[in-house]
Amino acid sequence: MSHQFHKFWLKVTAIVVGSFGPIFFLGTMAPTLEPARLTLDILSWPIDGATTYASPDTRFLSALTGGFLMGWGVMIWCLSMWVYDAAPEGVRRSVLTGTIAWFLLDSAGSIASGTPSNAAFNAVVLLVAVGPLWRPART
Repeated sequence: MSHQFHKFWLKVTAIVVGSFGPIFFLGTMAPTLEPARLTLDILSWPIDGATTYASPDTRFLSALTGGFLMGWGVMIWCLSMWVYDAAPEGVRRSVLTGTIAWFLLDSAGSIASGTPSNAAFNAVVLLVAVGPLWRPART
């Protein structure tokens, strides 16, 4: 892969990560919580309607999650725009390391909390988010 393609893929990664932010933000308010509730229902397969956003604690956690994911996605986008050209390998390794750290902790927590289906979904998100960033770009 070329540096240009890696730089493009960083934007793909930013969108994959950051797109969950607005979804979970919507879960903070009763009139707009359905996309977040449905997302959690899908991630805790099978889709059975058992996932609710009835608790204010769940809506608060959704706000935190949405903020973290949006911020992380924006940070990856900014790294692709303002830092990648100066330090392509450092940016690639940083994004790769952060994404693997997310995958390991999120998947371990999902399994520990009785929702192993999310670990499988995480594997798909990991593969899409990382894409060609697994390997250094050719110079």
